[in-house]
Amino acid sequence: MGRIVGGFATSHVLFPPAGVEAQAGRVLDGMMRMRAEIRALAPDLVVLAGSDHLNNFSLAMQVTLAVAVADSFTTLGDGGAPAVTFPGNRGFAEGFARFAARRDFDLVQAEEVRPDHGMAIPQLIIDPTNTLPIVPVYINCNMPVPPSPGRCYRLGGVLKDYVESERPAVERVVVVGAGGLSHWLCLPEQGKVAAEFDLDFIERMIAGRSAELAQLSAGEIETASGNGGLELTAWLFMAGAVPQARGEKLYYEPIPEWISGMGGVSLTPVGA
Repeated sequence: MGRIVGGFATSHVLFPPAGVEAQAGRVLDGMMRMRAEIRALAPDLVVLAGSDHLNNFSLAMQVTLAVAVADSFTTLGDGGAPAVTFPGNRGFAEGFARFAARRDFDLVQAEEVRPDHGMAIPQLIIDPTNTLPIVPVYINCNMPVPPSPGRCYRLGGVLKDYVESERPAVERVVVVGAGGLSHWLCLPEQGKVAAEFDLDFIERMIAGRSAELAQLSAGEIETASGNGGLELTAWLFMAGAVPQARGEKLYYEPIPEWISGMGGVSLTPVGA
């Protein structure tokens, strides 16, 4: 059977450091630490979960959960991220969709996507050489109706079962959740950061208490951390793939100038 050898989560934006140089430096240090830890795990592929910002999915096609199915992907080149091409893993992605269907999760298979900054910036952090296969999993948090945090957590468990029961014995998989933390976009509260909520979320996750966080409703997360805070469902997908895993905070900085609480964690799977 294959193995999930690590779980990580990180915010998926970067902005110019002017005026917040010290905080920006600590954010970048944390992201570089994540890169180093992933590299040390020597994964065969990364499952990267996050949101689309109305670039591939829109009000005309309101997709709740999707897996990107292709041999390679070319990023959109928005949000300060360069347009690059990186490998996917079609066989893994198609197999996951079929396995998930047997567990009552109907994943849309997206053949033609151009990952925007929500995936492109984490991909750049993870592998600037553009050689590591990445399987994007899209979790809607921009359009009604988003999947519940609990459903995203359970889908992570389905991914774990898929890797362990149907993938090659030597395959090593890392799961990364991208987005968050607290931020309000295009609302009067834009620029607000809910640092207390962010730190509590991080502390419970690295203490192996992610299942508690999965009990929150989408409405509770949005009220506490903004409409952008719903991106934390990607963190819960990752945590569901490494249940009861403990870990450590890689970084956290509340940066109103970046309209976001910026954070990242690493989790070590039980038994690893």
